[in-house]
Parts: sequence; C-alpha cells; structure tokens
Amino acid sequence: MDDGPGMAPGVAERVFDPFFTTKPPGSGTGLGLNISHTIVVRQHNGRMSVETEPGRTCFRVELPVVRQRAESGADG
Repeated sequence: MDDGPGMAPGVAERVFDPFFTTKPPGSGTGLGLNISHTIVVRQHNGRMSVETEPGRTCFRVELPVVRQRAESGADG
C-alpha cells in the first residue's frame, strides 16, 4: 500500500499488461507486474487486482487454499 497520488484510470486498467510502464524509455521493462499476474492467475488459479484512488493504491493477491485429504491407512 502507498500514500501517493494514486494511478490514473488508464494506468490502472493496463498495469498488468506486458511491457506497460510509466517510466521513461530505458528505465524499466514493464514486465514485473505482468509476470506476477501470470504466476498468480495461470499457475495457481488465483486472482490479482489493483484498487487505486488519491492517497491509496492497494494490490491484492488471492490464492486458493486446497486442503488435501488424509491418505487412508495407518492413521485412518
């Protein structure tokens, strides 16, 4: 979470797009949030979102919890 000016709506909509960056050329590749989003969503069936307004930007990562059933056998 930050306490800066927040993101413009056009930025927030594209923040997970590959190669999207607000930095000047040569200062960033725009892949960090895309890679994170891909790992969370595709590899772990989770969700990643951003909520932003002036004074507040929050990234949310949600991962499913899968409980494994105990193997039948000695324990029961």
